[in-house]
Formats: sequence, structure tokens, C-alpha cells
Amino acid sequence: MAVDVAAEPLKDEVSERGWEVDPDDEWGIAVITTVGRQLRLRREAVGMKVGDFAKAAGYGEDLVYKIESGKRIPRPEYLDKADEVLGAGGLLSAMKEDVQKVRYPKKVRALADMEAKAVEIGLYECNIIAGLLQTAEHARAVIGAAQPPYSPDDVERMVAARLARRSVFERTPAPSIHFVLEEAPLRRQVGGTMVWRRQLEHLLEVGRLNNVTLQVMPTNTDAHPGLDGRIELLKFCDGKAVGRSDGLFNGRPVDDLKHLRILELQYGTIRAQALPPRESLAFIEKLLGET
Repeated sequence: MAVDVAAEPLKDEVSERGWEVDPDDEWGIAVITTVGRQLRLRREAVGMKVGDFAKAAGYGEDLVYKIESGKRIPRPEYLDKADEVLGAGGLLSAMKEDVQKVRYPKKVRALADMEAKAVEIGLYECNIIAGLLQTAEHARAVIGAAQPPYSPDDVERMVAARLARRSVFERTPAPSIHFVLEEAPLRRQVGGTMVWRRQLEHLLEVGRLNNVTLQVMPTNTDAHPGLDGRIELLKFCDGKAVGRSDGLFNGRPVDDLKHLRILELQYGTIRAQALPPRESLAFIEKLLGET
């Protein structure tokens, strides 16, 4: 198949950076290895050499080799182009869903899986607006502020992973979700005034959902158990639970009853000291009106 690619440079290792396979992600490696093998078998089945396919698809040969050998994660558009060039009738494009999951960091996938199964989610966040509550623009600004900085592609990867977790709000039956946010991050105009306004508007939108309780911890208040950092509690339909605290148990997730009771006591105390839900939404509305 003759394709004129002179007007557009081939996409190579540099332009496609950020799509490496996590060496510690066994499931991800298995998925990408399988996808690469299917791409290679399809290319060979139609009698196309790597060089011919690379030119037709608009990618560098080295990148094609690495994708087919399971060393690189193919972008969704790569799979679409391969499907078109190799006449796969949608079979290669259909692998995009699994490939997209591999792009999300392993620990983010694990957290999203637990949130997807939880019937109750409790979260206290002290330094930032909770990831589940962030808009795309706010998340991009927060992640982009890291030092040393992430590559633009890695930023987009992490933003996509964070936004994917918001599917928890669309579940049926809906889980009961409780948030406690500190006042200070709500006042920080991350990303500029308009991004900040849209973030506050989003908080109001989510905070008014029937299954969501949103509380604000005012700065002018007594010391509370959340000063050591983030606390998260997830409860499941079988009665089991898992929790994590930045300030306890070395920050590791715990599921034994003794540790969970400590986290529940801390989180309950935090909720009791925070503004009630109605007053919290009124506080956010007031912040929005001050801009």
C-alpha cells in the first residue's frame, strides 16, 4: 500500500515517549505482549514487512519493532492506523480498551478497582483538592507543577488516569461518598482564576449529589487528627474494609480491625470538627462569589 508520508515526519521514540511499559506491572506486561504479538501476526498474515508497514502507518521502524515485541505501549491512534493499514476490520482497534488501562499507573488502577467495588468511601484531604473531585484543568495544573517536571505526555497520562476514577459517581447502585477538604486548598487559585472558578463550580455540583457529603474544615479551628496527612477509608458489601493514612502505619493500606478502628476514630473526629454539609456548600459558594 503506497502512502505519501513526506509531508509529515515519522513518529519515533522521541515523539512517542512516555508510553513505556512499567517493568513492575506484570498484568500490564502480559497485555502489551499479547497486543504486540497480535499486531505482528496480522502484519505477517498480509505479507507486509516492518519497513513497509512503518511507512504506510507513518511510524519509525524502531518504534514498530518495540511495540510488536511488547516493549512499548501503542497509542490508541496507532492501533486504529494499524487496523486500517492491515485491513483488520476493527479487530486491532478493539484492543484499545485494554491498552488504555495499561497506560494508567499500576497503583492508580488498584485504587480505581477498589473504589469501583466500595459501597462507602470516606476521604480527608489536607493539602490539595481530592483527586476524585478535580477537574481536568485543575489536575493538569497540579500534576504539571511537580519537580522535577513530568513530560507533557506523562502529565496527560496521569490526568486521564485521575479523571477515569470519577466513574465512581456514575455507578448504580451509587456508593455513599464522604469528603472532608481543608479550607486552604480551596482558596489556592491553581491554574489561574478561571480554572479555579470551574473547580469550585464542580465541587458544588458534586457536593449536591444525593450520595455525596462534602464538608470543609475551616482554617480557624482547633488541631485535629488529620494534621499528619490524608486519610482514606473504603468499605465493601461483604463487610470488609481497607484504609490508609499518611500519618499512620507508614502510609500503607491496612485491613485488620484494630487499625481500621483507629482510622475510623480519626476520620469521625475530623468530620465532627468540619463544617456541616450545608454550611460547607455555602462556604464554597461564598468563595466563588468573591472572584
